[in-house]
Amino acid sequence: MTKFLKALAILALSLIPLQTMAAEESFTDHRLALQVSDNDPQKMTTVLNVAANVTRHYESIGETVEIRIVAFNAGLHMLRTDTSPVLERLNSFGASMPNVSFAACGNTITGMSKKEGKDIPIVEIAEHVPAGVVDLMTLNEAGWTVIRP
Repeated sequence: MTKFLKALAILALSLIPLQTMAAEESFTDHRLALQVSDNDPQKMTTVLNVAANVTRHYESIGETVEIRIVAFNAGLHMLRTDTSPVLERLNSFGASMPNVSFAACGNTITGMSKKEGKDIPIVEIAEHVPAGVVDLMTLNEAGWTVIRP
């Protein structure tokens, strides 16, 4: 019986992180990840429009939404301070939409840096992640809706 109780206690303790994670996630009603992988100003603008429209929609009905915009491959230009066609709008997003976060692919940054022979400047509001696709996969596996506009 003692082994059974010890196993039960270990099982109960191992579930605490899951309960904590579930409690933390319950504060946001919806989660949306938007993929940017093309160096296309129209698509970049569309992604920002989608983020703004989705935010307004859920705010209007009293619900919350967390949005993450993940840029990789040629889409990384969206988050580059030297080449972004939407830089001014990105800066306003950082100030006015705290529910929207940005992720810049580390693999793409490294590749562009080697190709261009210089450091790649990324907007301050963007988090550097090791791999943009892996970030999207992780978000999807955690229940986020992943969209590529």
